[in-house]
Amino acid sequence: MRPLPGRFWLVSAAVAAPGLAVVAVAGAVGWIPYTAVAVGAVLVAAAAGILAWAAVRDMAGLVARVELIGAEDGIAPAQSLWTPLASDLALGIARARRRTSSIQRAQEARAAASEAVIDSIPEPLMVLDPGRIITHANNAAETLLGSRLAGRPLAEVIRHPAVLDSVAETFRDGNSRSVEFELTAPVQRYMRARSASLASAAAGDEALILTLEDETAMRRVQQMRVDFVANVSHELKTPLATLLGFIETLQGPARDDAEARDRFLSIMQTESTRMRRIVDDLLSLSRIEAEEHNAPTGKVDLRDVLEMTCDVLHFVAAERDTTIELRLPSDLPLVVGDEDQLAQVFRNLIENAVKYGRAGTAVEVDVRVEVVGGQKQVAVGVRDHGEGIPRSHLQRLTERFYRVDAARSREIGGTGLGLAIVKHIVNRHRGRLIIESDAGKGSVFTVRLPASATGDVIKS
Repeated sequence: MRPLPGRFWLVSAAVAAPGLAVVAVAGAVGWIPYTAVAVGAVLVAAAAGILAWAAVRDMAGLVARVELIGAEDGIAPAQSLWTPLASDLALGIARARRRTSSIQRAQEARAAASEAVIDSIPEPLMVLDPGRIITHANNAAETLLGSRLAGRPLAEVIRHPAVLDSVAETFRDGNSRSVEFELTAPVQRYMRARSASLASAAAGDEALILTLEDETAMRRVQQMRVDFVANVSHELKTPLATLLGFIETLQGPARDDAEARDRFLSIMQTESTRMRRIVDDLLSLSRIEAEEHNAPTGKVDLRDVLEMTCDVLHFVAAERDTTIELRLPSDLPLVVGDEDQLAQVFRNLIENAVKYGRAGTAVEVDVRVEVVGGQKQVAVGVRDHGEGIPRSHLQRLTERFYRVDAARSREIGGTGLGLAIVKHIVNRHRGRLIIESDAGKGSVFTVRLPASATGDVIKS
């Protein structure tokens, strides 16, 4: 048998002591014989034991009921209580537990509603405690800054002194603040951080709400206006001057010269077409830059995109006695991207390879599936066999209107914006553009794009 607990002996002694004392006194003064004293002592001890056992059992049941107050799924003991006092206490504990459970459910519902409201806010929002630890972050914040932000120090997530100082000052004096800062990865973003104090219901407990506003689009629209005016005024000045000169000539000395008129009109048409291409490319580049910070979410089959692009450029290549060789792997995963923009990227690269490669050679388009840093990527390399590009020019090829050979670029109809468009589209797709070239051997333009995480594969 298990030994009786110590509390049983204490209760038994406390219950039996008065009765034993009465029996002993009665025997000592001769009120009852000694035999009756012995029998009375045994009966008192037995009664005390029974009462003590019932009391100890009931106390254990009450302790079990008290421990369940506040528990979410605890089940109260089913055994009945023997002592009236314990039964009354059990009823009080049951009522307290119901009230506590009701209050707890209400608090949980309010907390869940608050989190749902925070998560539904489209702007990134984080709640910080006085230790600058993120206690909650909404979906927009985790999309912008990474998942599992709760529990991390703010300094690990946003390493910008102005934001950290603003948060510290708001905690110190309770005044709201607003600061501007930049995020450089994965693409450059212009952000505004607003910090506001939030008093908790618990006395002395403080919290702070930090919201982030993306001002990238507004900044880029402003910059696009400036760049567009500067680029248009610079690049269109020469063809406009040429057109005006020819118009004046046709209105004057060459008015009746049919041969000169036909030659000038041909040149004017060429210059007008070039101006139209420049304006179209500038507008396209502006649109791409405006949404560069918003990564695409669609899934694209590069096999279809590349096959269609090569088919479209087949006749352009045939005019230069050039062939386009497309090599695709048997299992090609989908990539995350915008199909129209990716078609624009590969059309620009393959068309450039046809124009700048030597006549009679082949443009090779090689597609590979690689794993870089644990991430599956699709690499598309476009190789030409032209004169190559001097190394001193490679770093600047993707700048607006930068040309290695301006005269040749204009001769083949280039605007100087094609590679700039390619760079910004690749940046929007969180990819990478790699340019390699050897003088006299040609160039290779490689675009690396992240594969779809779903593992979808297109088989040939």
